[in-house]
Amino acid sequence: MRKFYEGNIFHVFNKSIANFGIFKDKNNCQRFIELLDYYNSSLVKERFSLAVSKKKYHFTSLFIKKENPLIKIIAYCIMPDHYHLLVKISKSNTFTKFINDLENSFTRYFNIKFKRKGPLWQSSFKTVKINNNEQLLHVSRYIHLNPVTNYLVDEPEFWTYSSYNSYLNNKILSKYLYEISILEPVDYKKFVENNIDYQRKLKIIKRLILE
Repeated sequence: MRKFYEGNIFHVFNKSIANFGIFKDKNNCQRFIELLDYYNSSLVKERFSLAVSKKKYHFTSLFIKKENPLIKIIAYCIMPDHYHLLVKISKSNTFTKFINDLENSFTRYFNIKFKRKGPLWQSSFKTVKINNNEQLLHVSRYIHLNPVTNYLVDEPEFWTYSSYNSYLNNKILSKYLYEISILEPVDYKKFVENNIDYQRKLKIIKRLILE
């Protein structure tokens, strides 16, 4: 079993069962993002739906410093049938429970909404440990280019449910995401978008990303 220790960085991903389009509905995407934010705290004591009904939770951004976080979100992208996360572990030995809470909560929401039963995810979530800065940059670019690689949009900023526009429109690169060595949004944009044709041709660079 993989251990998730404080300070480690991982690429995390999972896919829906039978490639079902669980994230084709924008409300489903937003729900997943809010769940990702809500369960990212050791202070959470009740289910998301209960906290919302009691007006104890209001979503703002994934890129703000949280109280007692379990992880730090570095990048994310939600695709029609799967998700990608790039995260830094903030608290050891809590990550598996965090992802299970996230996925189980979304499954309950989805099944109630669409009056279905049964599992929603193809398998247990998968992770790849990030070992150096080059790999970190490459994986962040891979995640942000995922919608372009799959021909869903022509440019990554046209995809709403990823962290790419946050990288370009805010100061998070220099003030929050110090793990990313490219500090200027214009430089990061060039780094990502100069690779569109190459990544489309290769589709997936398996050796560095998934193996």
